[in-house]
Amino acid sequence: MIEFKNVNYIHVNGIQALKEINLSIKPKTINALVGSNGTGKTTLARHINGLLKPTSGNVLVFGKNTKKISVASLSKRIGMVFQNSNHQLFADTVKNEILFGLNNFETDSQIKKNRFEWALNFFDLKKYENTSPLKLSGGEKKRLCIASVLAWNPEVLILDEPTVGQDQVQKEKMLKFISNLNKQGKTIIIISHDLEFLWPLKPNTIVMAKGRIKKTGKMTDIFSDDELLNQTCLMRPQLLDLWMKLNIKEEPPGDITEATDAIRRINGS
Repeated sequence: MIEFKNVNYIHVNGIQALKEINLSIKPKTINALVGSNGTGKTTLARHINGLLKPTSGNVLVFGKNTKKISVASLSKRIGMVFQNSNHQLFADTVKNEILFGLNNFETDSQIKKNRFEWALNFFDLKKYENTSPLKLSGGEKKRLCIASVLAWNPEVLILDEPTVGQDQVQKEKMLKFISNLNKQGKTIIIISHDLEFLWPLKPNTIVMAKGRIKKTGKMTDIFSDDELLNQTCLMRPQLLDLWMKLNIKEEPPGDITEATDAIRRINGS
């Protein structure tokens, strides 16, 4: 579905942000882009929806070269939630923010109404329906950005640091929602430093450093590689770290409940 072929990208200031990127993202998968700040994660993601075009090489989305497709046509199928919510919000009310994409991409009035009500309620924004987005907290703004993108039901969802400003309840709700979206056939791409949030999703993991892809694969394999972690300054997720220290050969658990059950089973209790 999404392919990067020898992609290089140089900013207008002359700094090369992406270097020889070759990557394939399969449809209906959950993917995580990880790495330190300034490694090119967001730059790579913005090539997927056409906001940026390669300096050299090609990005193919749904079999089409993004150099030959408008951002508008890609946006209907690929939704992206920016890291900084203030760069995405512009409507005068929460209601109009959610309706903006729907009005552009959906013509059926009943579907539009249903999607609007769902987005408003699922992300706990009903009481702010007629409030200016500028008056929301950071976490509420982030939820509004996600709601406004998901309202038009894109096939691919890119989330840039989705847990910023979210409490644990909202994080757990988002985890379940991302899993359900994926089960419905959506392709999910998450840029995040929050490895504890990513861990239960068991995503295909793409590690970036200095504009290059260092390694791709299962999260368990990526974060079992001590040399890679030292090179990229990444921390091992806590449950994987516990499993390795206990030298347990079973597949590492996705959450505390699974870990507790596994340890009881191993101990025969």
